[in-house]
Amino acid sequence: MRHLRLAVLAFPVLVAACGQTRQVGNDEYYDDSRRARVQGRISGNQDGLLILGTDRSRNREGGAGGDQAGLGVNAYLWRASLDTLSFMPLASADPFGGVIITDWYTPPAAQGERFRATAYILGRQLRSDGVRVSVFRQELRNGVWVDAPVATATGTELEDKVLARARELRSQSAAL
Repeated sequence: MRHLRLAVLAFPVLVAACGQTRQVGNDEYYDDSRRARVQGRISGNQDGLLILGTDRSRNREGGAGGDQAGLGVNAYLWRASLDTLSFMPLASADPFGGVIITDWYTPPAAQGERFRATAYILGRQLRSDGVRVSVFRQELRNGVWVDAPVATATGTELEDKVLARARELRSQSAAL
């Protein structure tokens, strides 16, 4: 009786699983080019997806501004943004999406206010419009942090510093 109940409960699951079938063609078993592509994905070949481990051969191919296999954005802008915002504590950094977010920073000279910045690297080219920096400011009022306006020139000045540092990094790597 117990086995019958178990079979009755398992039957709908088995029938549902069988409903998701498809016809498999012979070329899927015997096509060597397809098999090679799948093996390349597992082993980390260039045209495949790396599943296990790290493909260290890509790290040796290009430098900071080479083919940038490890970054989704321009390496000079990325490094320059990190350098420029290094005085603030880092909250998160996404090198593939090109977003750097700092944590709140209180300047020693201004104890009643704090700042936070977010840098967006917008592409793989070293261009003047390739970086955007947003700055946020809060003031301490009655023991509570309240959002306060930021001068529009603040973000632009940080962008200019990032671009100047990126040009410096590029010229240093070209000299090597």
